[in-house]
Amino acid sequence: MHYYTYAYLREDKTPYYIGKGQRNRIYSKSRIVHPPKDKSRIIFLKQNLTEEEAFKHEIYMIDVFGRIDLGTGILHNLTDGGEGHSGYKKSEEEKENLRIKSTGKTHSEETKIQMSEAHKGKTMSKDHIEKIKKTRLDLGGRYEYDILSPSNKNYKTNNLKQFCRENNLHSSHMYAICRGKLKHHKGWKVTRRIGRLTSYMKRSII
Repeated sequence: MHYYTYAYLREDKTPYYIGKGQRNRIYSKSRIVHPPKDKSRIIFLKQNLTEEEAFKHEIYMIDVFGRIDLGTGILHNLTDGGEGHSGYKKSEEEKENLRIKSTGKTHSEETKIQMSEAHKGKTMSKDHIEKIKKTRLDLGGRYEYDILSPSNKNYKTNNLKQFCRENNLHSSHMYAICRGKLKHHKGWKVTRRIGRLTSYMKRSII
């Protein structure tokens, strides 16, 4: 029970990185991201966890806030969490739950924010919740997607996850196509291009 999860916060108190560690890992630099110089913006999310519990909570928190590289949120994380020296891997049940979440009904933005804060034992004002919601909406316009259906019909969207839900597609597979890992998904193809760079994105570069 020596593990914990942690977050690095921007000046506006929104997280830009979620991690799992033990001992002094929370204050260490990594090749992905550096901790903020202001130590008040380095926070523990959960402590006294087993390694498996820490991995699961890390995965959960990354899913809640989303990743910048996928155009799904505000974190600089480059994976969905759950990786480490112990070789922990998601169980089939966890994989299925994540698959269902990516294709089925999802929580509202406000519910996601409240759930994440509940895990930290905190409550948030409505103004703070609205600020985070606006941040996510701004971020959603960073990428635009050109989508080609199996019948050669063209679509455009800046919210690939929503498009996938509406068309019974797996968003993870569509993102993989964008990264060149897959050629198509159920006959669908997609390309990603940079959309508008919001003022928030300019401020959030660490």
